[in-house]
Amino acid sequence: MTNLAIAANGLRKSYPDKNAGKNGGKGGGKVVLDGIDLAVPEGTIFSLLGPNGAGKTTTVQILSTLTPADGGTVQVAGHDLAREPDDVRGAIGVTGQYSAVDKLLTGEENLLLMADLKHLTRTDGKRKAARLLERFDLADAARKPAATYSGGMQRRLDLAMTLVGDPRLIFLDEPTTGLDPRSRRTMWQIVRELVAGGVTIFLTTQYLEEADELADRIALLDHGRLIAEGTADELKRLIPGGHILLKFADPDRLDAARHLLGAGIPDPEALTLQVPGDGSVRAIRELLTLLDEHSIDIDDMSVHTPDLDDVFLTLTGRHDQQKETIR
Repeated sequence: MTNLAIAANGLRKSYPDKNAGKNGGKGGGKVVLDGIDLAVPEGTIFSLLGPNGAGKTTTVQILSTLTPADGGTVQVAGHDLAREPDDVRGAIGVTGQYSAVDKLLTGEENLLLMADLKHLTRTDGKRKAARLLERFDLADAARKPAATYSGGMQRRLDLAMTLVGDPRLIFLDEPTTGLDPRSRRTMWQIVRELVAGGVTIFLTTQYLEEADELADRIALLDHGRLIAEGTADELKRLIPGGHILLKFADPDRLDAARHLLGAGIPDPEALTLQVPGDGSVRAIRELLTLLDEHSIDIDDMSVHTPDLDDVFLTLTGRHDQQKETIR
């Protein structure tokens, strides 16, 4: 049985309504999380996506002990969040959207400060700082003020500071915001190496490409509820628009395939047939078997599925329409 780094059931959170009692308004609060369930296996990357205001930051704040939940049960790194918050804090690391780096200190001094906060001995702290500076390619800049670092270097230092305490679970809240493509990919590689070493990553990001590239599983949060969860490929198959593009050697084979399948959009000039499909292995196998049974050869085939941008926009838009219907 797979061990879970995070197990949350019925997680709820509301904040007081600032307009309650004004202009005849009734009491009550704004529901931010409306009973969400999470199961994050150890040693994986779990990405939480959602529009602004969906509840992503609140979820991270609750799971990292920064904000209490109003309801639900939560286990983080094997500890009960409500009864053992200190044990949870000892097992996790948090790298927020806004860097915790002290720019007046050098990179080495930032790491040594974290070592002091983690109660490491001076010798162990220096050894740990040296290892992390080397690991994150910051050794040459170790004694320069962090204010002189590029954005990518500061984010790497920020993550290195999180690792001083050897956390088993790291919350990364939009870790590559503002980074150039090269720095972003460097961070991706660091994240992969951490997971390969057994660390669990809980990732929130505005870059859907980032979730697609890194996450083992993705959950989509909207209006405080999880509206979809699965692998990137599973989520892409939830919405229409996927197709299999078949290319033929001549018009006769194209026409034969079109009549056999009874569906698809032909392109006589390109000798292709665009067949609706979710791109699953089963759908592809069935299609190829059918063509083979009728001796219709294809020259080439490609699978096209919606990307996570399509998933995000379609599912959150659909969710809004459903809510309006319910009202």
